[in-house]
Amino acid sequence: MRAGPWLRLCALGALAVVALVVASGELGIAHRALVLIAAPLLVAMVLGSWFAHRSAFALSLSALALFVAAVASWWSEPLHLALAGAATALTVLATARLYSGTRPARVCWRDYVTLTKPRIMSLLLLTGGAGMFVGAQGVPPAGLFVGTIVGLGLACGGASALNHVLDRDIDRSMGRTAKRPVADGRVSAELALEFGVTLSALSFVLLASVVNVLAAVLALVGNLFYVLVYTRWLKRSTPQNIVVGGAAGAVPPLVGWAAATGNLALPALYLFLIVFLWTPPHFWALALLIRRDYEAARIPMLPVVKGERETARQIVLYTLALVTLTLVPVATGTFGPLYLVAAVLLGAQFLRLAWSLRQDLAPRRAGVLFHYSLAYLALLFVAMAIDPLVL
Repeated sequence: MRAGPWLRLCALGALAVVALVVASGELGIAHRALVLIAAPLLVAMVLGSWFAHRSAFALSLSALALFVAAVASWWSEPLHLALAGAATALTVLATARLYSGTRPARVCWRDYVTLTKPRIMSLLLLTGGAGMFVGAQGVPPAGLFVGTIVGLGLACGGASALNHVLDRDIDRSMGRTAKRPVADGRVSAELALEFGVTLSALSFVLLASVVNVLAAVLALVGNLFYVLVYTRWLKRSTPQNIVVGGAAGAVPPLVGWAAATGNLALPALYLFLIVFLWTPPHFWALALLIRRDYEAARIPMLPVVKGERETARQIVLYTLALVTLTLVPVATGTFGPLYLVAAVLLGAQFLRLAWSLRQDLAPRRAGVLFHYSLAYLALLFVAMAIDPLVL
């Protein structure tokens, strides 16, 4: 069976850019930029081939290896050109192999959208966009903002699609997730993997080419941390999974800041830590609601391992730490009075709901806290974005 549309698209893009790399040898900066764009597309071809289309793996891997060798042999023009030409030829062969065979089953576009987890993505994009406003100390340039949001969205969507693939066994065991596209069989694991890998590669290409390399690298690191560290390892092995794994969800503000400034500084760390500390009380409130699902799937979430009372106690402690941290940027002069008012009012309500849950473990209170935590983070980051505009 031939590759799915996403891996074929990635292969065509890789072939086009590799050809441009060869043709642009005398263009200096443009040539180096094209090299940076071609590399992730070739890596995506290799990964997609390894997991879903082994017949093209050797050709894809050889093309990538020769491409890297060509880059490394810049000091010898004859060798450099020979290796680049060979890399191009093998990319052509690998692309042709991915196009051979029968067509895969069609997939409804709605299922592809579902793979990207749009509701989760919307909050991640909001924090990333707010990070841009904070970094720019005002409204960032429109073109840069759009490029960053689209690139970040591709990274988030790619990571979510790969999460569907890795968690398909768990998802089938949980009522909340049993109807997800991969778990339900509407999208094959191979097509979902191709989709996720291609989106991740396109994210790096877009951010590196129209924003900056730092933003592209940060988005890629967040993607890999979520997929490999949290989903593949922590989620199945420790009740502290969401504490450490929350670092992945805290990366978008760093991407936004880096997009606006080209660097990382102390205020960006505040944004990262706020999301990092917000994640455990937010997710543990949900875990209290669906504890039986996690038990059925044998996932060691805190309520399953330590019980509901200990989970509620940890929620209060993390919420207290979070609210305290949100006041630190005001003391250091990062934010002004509008943000301070928002942080105090929103934080007081968060603490009140967390304490209420500690006193009464009724599912209704856990549900209220979970939904409020979403509004809390969104409103807090909106206040961050607006704060420089009213000074």
